[in-house]
Amino acid sequence: MLWHIEPTSRASLQDQIAACVRRAVTAGELVVNEQLPPAAELAEALSVDRNTVLAAYRRLREEGVVDFRRGRGVRVTATAPISAPVEQAARQLIEFARANGYSKAEVLGLIEELM
Repeated sequence: MLWHIEPTSRASLQDQIAACVRRAVTAGELVVNEQLPPAAELAEALSVDRNTVLAAYRRLREEGVVDFRRGRGVRVTATAPISAPVEQAARQLIEFARANGYSKAEVLGLIEELM
């Protein structure tokens, strides 16, 4: 599912919404020129305030992932491999954890605790 947020997460709702878009772009679920839902519509579907969605969209615009145009809505402008730095950091974490004797369960538990 493209739009999934966790109200109890430590991450802000706007960060979670922006992350949904980034992941969808990286996975190819959203492509260049594809229109995102209007802020009011998405806010209603996610049970969040419209300004929360707008803040996420503004952040994505600043990152160059989307663009706003009056009459055209919010559209995807980039298909950059946004996940590449995350994957690289995860690989480094795994290597470091293995080198220091951490089990998979311990690393996953730590990640769950921090997220």
